[in-house]
This record gives sequence, C-alpha cells and structure tokens, in this order.
Amino acid sequence: MVILRRTTLLRYLLLAAMLALFLFASSLWLPQGGASECGSASQPCIRFYRQTPEPSLVPLLQDEGPTLSKKCPGQKFQARDLLLHLKSSLSDDDDILLEPYLQSWDQLLNFMESLGTVVSFFSQKVKEKVVQIRDLSLKHSTDVYEAKRQTPPSFGLKTGAYRSVRTMVEAELKAGLVDFSRRTDSGCRTLLRLHRSLLWLKLMLEGLSEGPDADGQYKTPGELSRDAYKVALAPHHPWVLRQAAEFVFLALPDRQYFLQLVCVQNQREATPVLHVIIHALMLVHTRTQRILAEHNMLELP
Repeated sequence: MVILRRTTLLRYLLLAAMLALFLFASSLWLPQGGASECGSASQPCIRFYRQTPEPSLVPLLQDEGPTLSKKCPGQKFQARDLLLHLKSSLSDDDDILLEPYLQSWDQLLNFMESLGTVVSFFSQKVKEKVVQIRDLSLKHSTDVYEAKRQTPPSFGLKTGAYRSVRTMVEAELKAGLVDFSRRTDSGCRTLLRLHRSLLWLKLMLEGLSEGPDADGQYKTPGELSRDAYKVALAPHHPWVLRQAAEFVFLALPDRQYFLQLVCVQNQREATPVLHVIIHALMLVHTRTQRILAEHNMLELP
C-alpha cells in the first residue's frame, strides 16, 4: 500500500512538472491574448476590473509591528523589503514610480522562486517582463543622450519617460509604440501582464490571511492559488490552459511553508502581517488600474 501511494504521488508530481513546462511555453502567468479570445460559451468575457476609489493610505503608514520591521534570516524573500518598495512606488501625484514598482517585483520573484521548481518556470516569465521594462527605460535614456549630445541627469528609471507609469503611458502613446489591435513589445503592454499577475498574488495572499471554514478547515495554498487564478488570469487564457492549470497548483507547498516565508509561526501571527502586505498591494494595483483604464489599456492584445 505504501509503495502504491508513493507511485501515485510520483505520477502526480511528474504530471505537474510536465504541465508546468507546457504552460511556461505558453506564457501562462503573463497572458498574451486579448479580449478577442473570449466570448464563446466555453469562455465568457468576464470583466473583473472596476473603477473604485483608492483605499486610504492611513492603515499602510501605521506601525507595521515587529514582524515586518525585522529581517527574516535564511531566505531571499523579505516581507519588510517588499512593503518598503510598494510604499515607495506610491508618488504624491497619484502615480506609480516604476523603479520601486519593479523592485517590488524583485521581491515577489524571490517569493515565487521560494515555492519550488514548478513555480520557477512561471517566475522566469515574470522576470523577463521586469527586465524588458528596465531595458526599454535604458534604451530611451540612451536615445535621448545621443539625440541631444549631452549626458542626461540620470539613466534608467529615475527620470524621463519611464520614471512612472503615467509618464511611460503618455510617452509611448505619443511615440506610437502602443497598438490596440495587435501585439507589440511596448512597456504598457508589458506592464499590463505584470499588473494581472500582481492581482493573482494579492488574491492568493488574501486567501492565506483568512481563517478556517465552518468545519474548521483551512484551504490549501494550491486551492487558494487556483481560486485566485480563476479571477486574475484565467479569463485571458484559452480553455485548455485553464484546465491544465488545475494540476499545476497541486505541486505547491503546504500552508506552513508559506507562513514561514513571511517569518511567522502560525496563522494567528500571519493574519496581521499579511493584511499589511495585502493593503500595500491593493494600493499599488488600484492606482495602476486607474491609469491603464484612463487610456483604455486594460485589454491590450
């Protein structure tokens, strides 16, 4: 019986790995399709994006407590650094600064890569998008330097067109880099893919922060990831990828492993810590959402 159970487990893990490779090749977590892929009976066009008032900054700026003020030893992901970058990305002029926004993704990538080999296939696609925006910023700064024959105050994301989400959107629209009918490698399109994945992570963490159900049972991280995927990413994927994703989530670690990543020992300690992180993610996502919606960029192909 023990041998049979081990054999079954190995088969599930092998299947999950194979599916992960397939999904990785199809850019599962950063979908490339637009609204044209939905509309059939098997894949309805569901709109989850709504214009909502931005949440208050007050809870985020309050004392985060000792858990988020200390470094968690022995791991790359640091919740305190993630929170710092998220807060730094919120500018006073209702914008998102791209440098700390991408630094937030550096920490979220550390989080994803801590979950094991299967998830690392997905995180690689996210990393490519982060690098792409940084490369676009550097290229734009270099072009400015060559055109004006003078050294700009700073290269990269600190000044210029790629200083913030709003400046990037306006600059790429003016330069004709954004196409609303076909795929391009614009920063706006790349940001939209990161934006959707940020929603997935936020929803998954919200599930981890919740208590047990009426029977005293907690949902597993795999179940929470699947539920978040159905809201944030599945509407942009064809049917076959949505079905395959069901198997991939089986390979995620258990809840206790996730709690250790935010440097807590149990659910009671985890809930307030996760609430602070979730609130910061919500602020960044809401503001980015509003800027993209203002320019009709929520369904770029």
